[in-house]
Amino acid sequence: MSAPVSTTSTGGTAAGTRPDPGFQPVIVGSDIGVYALARSFHERYGVRTTVVAFAEPGPIAHSGIVDTELSGTATEQIVAVLQDVAGRLSATGRTLVLLTNMDWVVRVLVHHRAALEAAGYVLPFADAALIDRISDKAEFQAVCAELGIPTPATVIQDFARAAEPGWEPLPVGFDYPVIAKPASSADYHDVQFAGKKKIYEIATPAELDRLMISLREAGFRGRFLVQENIPGDDTRMRSVTAYADTSGRVTLRASAQVLLEERTPAARGNPSAMIVEPIDEILDAAQRILEHTRWRGFANFDVKLDPRDGVFKFFEQNPRIGRNNYYLTAGGQNPTEALVDDVVHGVRREPVTADREVLYAVVPKRLLRSYVLDPELHARVVRLQRSGRTVHPLRYKADASPRRRLYVLTAMLNHVRKYRQFYPLEALRRNYAANTVAGASASSGAKEES
Repeated sequence: MSAPVSTTSTGGTAAGTRPDPGFQPVIVGSDIGVYALARSFHERYGVRTTVVAFAEPGPIAHSGIVDTELSGTATEQIVAVLQDVAGRLSATGRTLVLLTNMDWVVRVLVHHRAALEAAGYVLPFADAALIDRISDKAEFQAVCAELGIPTPATVIQDFARAAEPGWEPLPVGFDYPVIAKPASSADYHDVQFAGKKKIYEIATPAELDRLMISLREAGFRGRFLVQENIPGDDTRMRSVTAYADTSGRVTLRASAQVLLEERTPAARGNPSAMIVEPIDEILDAAQRILEHTRWRGFANFDVKLDPRDGVFKFFEQNPRIGRNNYYLTAGGQNPTEALVDDVVHGVRREPVTADREVLYAVVPKRLLRSYVLDPELHARVVRLQRSGRTVHPLRYKADASPRRRLYVLTAMLNHVRKYRQFYPLEALRRNYAANTVAGASASSGAKEES
């Protein structure tokens, strides 16, 4: 049993000693998103989170709000550790709520739902067949097409028969550069080859041919997407997160304007800075997708505003809350409330949307100001920084031991090094200048046609 904690709840609970919450969060993983979710649980309910981790990296190390259990990465190891944890936690009488923030672990959990529920867990996820379908970006595009929701132009390369003589990838009919990525990150997880990345920016047909050969020779037999490269820097990206309850209703929504994304190969595409703001057009579209597919639990969407036509285009749906989930809590809607009311208390909540403007960032303030070149966005960033309306998920006053503070400082400094190496300011300026010209030309052309 965890000791009572005296803090002020984001959800509005008065400060003071709290009663036992009646549930125990258990999260598989150990990245910054896992810590952020544990923080949201702690802020709202004063409860410690049990984390089943594959290692104990900085985001959760030395935390006073997390209890860590180590596990191997094999499916049978994860399930066995979770069953052991459930056996020990059952004495508390709490409802065990099981979560993860990793796509491939979501699949492990839902494909072993019966055993985990028998151990005492509640799994707030959609059924395995739906998750497998929607997690495949090609299938997600089909759903969007059915609903009339725009997506980038895409060629789907199917490697199912790539081992057969004479197999050739399909031709790509749009201009380079293009973006290439696996349709399913779970299918791609165990494939190993030199130069493997999460997302590929392909400049020429020859470069794409080399990637296709590498995938084939590495034994990849899933599907790979080749998409048109929508122009624009990171500030064209948007993030949407939502929760659908057990009745299929979307009861929580949040969106954010991305300012800067990670550039290291392993983390490419993850936002490192965002401004929380309600963007009705994409919030409504995400809700339509979830309610149409009868989704259950959290989902996170990547969207980009195409400067050529001013249309928001959906890239993918992730079957989890997302690495940067603390932007919901910072935006005024702690996601753990929607979850707990639904699966622990059986409460049918009224839908809510995060609408508190706040700057979420895991990079130093000066670095962020340097990397936001758009004058209006830059002024907005400066205003939020000066007003103190900023948040870093790892900077939590209730969990601020010297070793935790040192880790956060070190992580911030490492971001400076990583951006210098993988995305120097010169490259950003070239990208911004090129896309500003392209966007202006497209806008001018559209006006002439009209």
